[in-house]
Amino acid sequence: MKLAMIGFGQAGGKIVDKFLEYDHKTGSNIVRSAVAVNTAKADLLGLERIPQDNRVLIGQARVKGHGVGADNELGAEIAEEDIDEIQGAIDNIPVHEVDAFLIVAGLGGGTGSGGSPVLAKHLKRIYTEPVYGLGVLPGSDEGGIYTLNAARSFQTFVREVDNLLVFDNDAWRQTGESVEGGYDHINDEIVRRFGVLFGAGEVEAGDNVAESVVDSSEIINTLDGGGVSTVGYAAEDVELSGGGGLLSRFKGGDDGMDDGLDTANTTNRITSLVRKAALGRLTLPCEIDGSERALLVIAGPPEHLNRKGIERGRKWLEEQTGSMEVRGGDYPTETPKVAASILLSGVHNVPRIKELQQVAIEAQDNIDEIRQQSEDNLTDLVEDDEDELDPLF
Repeated sequence: MKLAMIGFGQAGGKIVDKFLEYDHKTGSNIVRSAVAVNTAKADLLGLERIPQDNRVLIGQARVKGHGVGADNELGAEIAEEDIDEIQGAIDNIPVHEVDAFLIVAGLGGGTGSGGSPVLAKHLKRIYTEPVYGLGVLPGSDEGGIYTLNAARSFQTFVREVDNLLVFDNDAWRQTGESVEGGYDHINDEIVRRFGVLFGAGEVEAGDNVAESVVDSSEIINTLDGGGVSTVGYAAEDVELSGGGGLLSRFKGGDDGMDDGLDTANTTNRITSLVRKAALGRLTLPCEIDGSERALLVIAGPPEHLNRKGIERGRKWLEEQTGSMEVRGGDYPTETPKVAASILLSGVHNVPRIKELQQVAIEAQDNIDEIRQQSEDNLTDLVEDDEDELDPLF
């Protein structure tokens, strides 16, 4: 799948930078074009792979390149005011070569949280390609203002994009990690999971061809219909035998072997990985039953993939989700690893979102109360009821 990626804000820019690094390492070529948008000059300077010409500094007249200080209303206003500057960078994207736009943003801060829904609305008005969001939720320990930002941004962003893929930091932060180390680990996880998903189906001349091809249309159809999506992933190391290929997965000898590999073992490995991917840690933890649509991608060396395992995995996923729209296929790779990637779209039973909204409402009430208290305290401090002074002006 060929994507035009736009990293909005600090987290968004860093994640798109990581996607470019992933492309370079794996040869996936997912990112057809990359743009970074920010109100903070320092964040743009810290990027390594996004081309200089595609780094857009907005809001200079208002915040002088110093960011919006977690004020996502200001972030949204600046994005509206400077949308033409962002469009200037997007004009350089060869849109006829991309399957979709992907706007990546951390939802807890100010710039990405406020600006990404504004950009999504703008792109959908101009282009016919789908516009997806990849939103990162802040951890619950990051503070009330970030939770409030995320709740407000989430409900706005999900309405403006064709589908919102969500990654929840709360489910992925490891105890004892430094802040920087924690975010590096999380960004790697985001890129690994979405990279396998978006990379499926890319075939060059001379490559092994998938038995059941998963291409960009399968992903687009799974995301079609909007709502919220989450991704599951599980992988297992295997030994490369050097043989195999397309034919080895169709034929099976009298002894039940596929090109030297036990068919039962390869089938069982695939079905086990599908279960682990669906029931393990999802990018956004949720109950998988009630998912409206699903896509299963099995990636690995051709000799370790077989149709029976993929069909069984797809059937199991159909039963667990209760969805009649479960697509599936394989993606032959040269890496010594078999991986199952599952996209669940239109998920509803998401306790984390309900919790986020509840905490945000409490935070909003507290902020209003604190502001009122602050005004009262200042009045008490500077005014003496018994002998009031006249102000200078």
